[in-house]
Amino acid sequence: MPMDWTKSPPELVALFDEVAPAAPEAERRLMFGYPAAFANGNMFAFLNAAKMVLRLPEAPLREFLALDGATPFEPMPGRAMKGYAVVPPGLLADKPALSSWLERSLEGAAAMPPKEKKPKAAKKKERLTG
Repeated sequence: MPMDWTKSPPELVALFDEVAPAAPEAERRLMFGYPAAFANGNMFAFLNAAKMVLRLPEAPLREFLALDGATPFEPMPGRAMKGYAVVPPGLLADKPALSSWLERSLEGAAAMPPKEKKPKAAKKKERLTG
């Protein structure tokens, strides 16, 4: 069954661009067509349709999930992604508080071991060149 891909609303994309940390260790790129932010190759924030999602270490995640309206992120119903939570609407309206949570999310990802880049598939390269 194909998944429905819904673009993020332009105002949510603009908000993400405004509040996502601009620190040197924060890298922005697209993930499945949605804006995302990474540190050391570890994703720490992203948009998914009309949702903003943060990745947090265990203790801050518990604190975050106690916020009114915050929920674990489930890309498919019943399949929660460990460590990820959906930003509640009230927090989306509070830019200073949202920025603070994004900074905490960045700190958590920056403290993780760097992800090693996967080598390009040798067979694919071989096919293209020879």
